[in-house]
Amino acid sequence: MKIALVDSGLGLLPAAAAVRRLRPEADLVLSCDPDGMPWGPRAPHDVSAHAVAAAEAAAALQPDVLIVACNTASVHALPALRARLEPALPVVGTVPAIKPAAAGGGPITIWATPATTGSAYQRRLIADFAAGADVTEVPCPGLAEAVQHADESAVSAAVAAAAERTPTDVRAVVLGCTHYELVAERIRGALQRAGLPPLVMHGSAGAVAAQALRRIGVQPTGPDTAAGEIGGLTVLLSGREAPLPAEALAYPEGRHLTAASPVR
Repeated sequence: MKIALVDSGLGLLPAAAAVRRLRPEADLVLSCDPDGMPWGPRAPHDVSAHAVAAAEAAAALQPDVLIVACNTASVHALPALRARLEPALPVVGTVPAIKPAAAGGGPITIWATPATTGSAYQRRLIADFAAGADVTEVPCPGLAEAVQHADESAVSAAVAAAAERTPTDVRAVVLGCTHYELVAERIRGALQRAGLPPLVMHGSAGAVAAQALRRIGVQPTGPDTAAGEIGGLTVLLSGREAPLPAEALAYPEGRHLTAASPVR
C-alpha cells in the first residue's frame, strides 16, 4: 500500500505522520514544491498548475491514493486534480475542521493565512458548518513561512501577534493551515499566556488520513502491526527525489517519519 501527499512544503507532515500512526506499514510519498512555494499568494490558476505538477510527480510512483495536504490547493486545484487523476487515483482534499469545532459549542476562532481569511471559500464553510455560531477569523501573516523555515523567533512572533487578535472568550481554535498543526502546542501556550482559558485545538490531519484510508477500503491498524513492518518514505522536491528537508526534523512529525521509515 502506498499513500502520496502533496503540499507546497512541510504542511504535509501532520497528515503523513497521521497515516503512519494508522497504517505503519504504508509506503509514503511526500511531494513538495520548494521551487514554487509559497502557493498562497499565487493566482488560483497558478496554484492549480503547481499542485497538479506536484501531484503528477507523485502519481508517477503509482500510489493508491493522493492526499492534497494543503488548504489553498484544496480550494483551487481539487477539480483539476480529480479531472486529471481520478478514477485511477483517488484524490482526498483538506478542509479546515470548522464543523467539529462548531459542534463543540461556544465561540470559535479560525487561524488561517491572510489569503484564506475572509475568502469566499472560508466564509462558505462557516455558513455551511457553523451557521449561528460565534466565529472570529484571525489572519496569521508570516506564520506558515516561519514554520516552513523552522524559524523559531519568527514563529514565536507570528503566534504571539495572532494570539493578541484572538478574542478571550473563544473555546476552540481551528487551525486553518496545515503548517500550523506543526506548532499547535506553541499556539496553545501563547493563547494561555494571553489570558485565554483552556481550549480545544482542531486540526485536519487525523480526519484526512482516515478519509484517505476509507477511499481505498483500508481499515486503520494502529502502531502495533502483526509483523511490525514499517513502510518506506520517498521525498520529491519539485519532482526531484531528495532527502527530507532538514527543517522537517525540527518537528516531532518529521523526526517520527525519518526514525520509523527507511528513506528512499
